[in-house]
Amino acid sequence: MTAAADPRAAELAREYERRFGPQADYRRRVWAMLTRDVFQRYVPESGAVLEIGCGWGEFINQIRARTKIGIDLNPSAAQRLDPAVRFLEQDCSAPWPVDDGAIDVVFTSNFFEHLPDKPTLARTMKEALRCLRPGGRIVCLGPNIRYLAGAYWDFWDHYLPLTDRSLVEGLELAGFRIERAWPRFLPYTMSQERTPPLWMLSLYLRLPFVWPIFGRQFLVVALKPKAGGGAPGAGA
Repeated sequence: MTAAADPRAAELAREYERRFGPQADYRRRVWAMLTRDVFQRYVPESGAVLEIGCGWGEFINQIRARTKIGIDLNPSAAQRLDPAVRFLEQDCSAPWPVDDGAIDVVFTSNFFEHLPDKPTLARTMKEALRCLRPGGRIVCLGPNIRYLAGAYWDFWDHYLPLTDRSLVEGLELAGFRIERAWPRFLPYTMSQERTPPLWMLSLYLRLPFVWPIFGRQFLVVALKPKAGGGAPGAGA
């Protein structure tokens, strides 16, 4: 289903503008640091990357790659993405118009919790597995409900509660092999007027021993097994 045919599209556009509009420049600068210091290591500059729930392009616009694709139902995303980004305006759980094995990395941040249910997430994972090359990665960042309690539900459009463990299990059931899973990585949110100076984020990223204190988001990295690579298994 395309965004034009989906009744959620207009509501999504309003939600994005209300939640992220006032801090759009700050978010872009935060993601410039995150892509450079954390996520670029997973994305080959000569390869292809696809972002599920690309939103206003904070990640996909700034990551370096030969081929960049973003999926989102929000029609306003098209005006925010760089011309080099191919935009797929569709439900992420519907078949992607991408060839089997064409993608090196699938990335998603703070998106899975917006899906309506686990069958929808399972279909999305299966599409990611199909489109990744053998040995390709899926990189998932998101709020860990185990460390958030009621704060998880402070956002109108949070539907699907996930922990690092439930996401790991879902990825394994979809056919992925877990490479690494951090239960606590980043603090919870950049919404709700929380805009710490960027030097604090830079320092935080260099001090992983403080992540278990302040981290409320998981980071899970999983591989599409190569042929004959054996059964999936969890990482530490």
